[in-house]
Amino acid sequence: MEFPSGLYYTKDHEWAKWDEKTGTVTVGITDHAQDSLGDIVYLELPQKGRSLKTHETFGVVESIKAVSDLYSPVSGEVVETNAKAAEDPSVLNRAAYTDGWLMRLKVADSAALSGLMSSKDYEIYVASLK
Repeated sequence: MEFPSGLYYTKDHEWAKWDEKTGTVTVGITDHAQDSLGDIVYLELPQKGRSLKTHETFGVVESIKAVSDLYSPVSGEVVETNAKAAEDPSVLNRAAYTDGWLMRLKVADSAALSGLMSSKDYEIYVASLK
């Protein structure tokens, strides 16, 4: 299982990557999440311009096993969604940390990420779930 460093993680198995240049956070689901879900067949993403609060539901991912809500790791405004992932949700299974990103949020500052886990903390958290 992959736990890339430089990302921030939630207990709901979303990851967040801060881009200081643009003031945006890219959000996706973790390798653990896609592995637990199995083959992903449907993805619902938010509308551009929507304001989200931390831990607010922003979409749905559906697999052959389950339907799961997606939760925003930080507050911000949706500035972009991944249309390619919505068209081909199986990309989340193949590339959860790259081509399988879900949305980008404009956030006030990176301090919003302080409540999230590091890759090491997330790895320990996932191990505790077994």
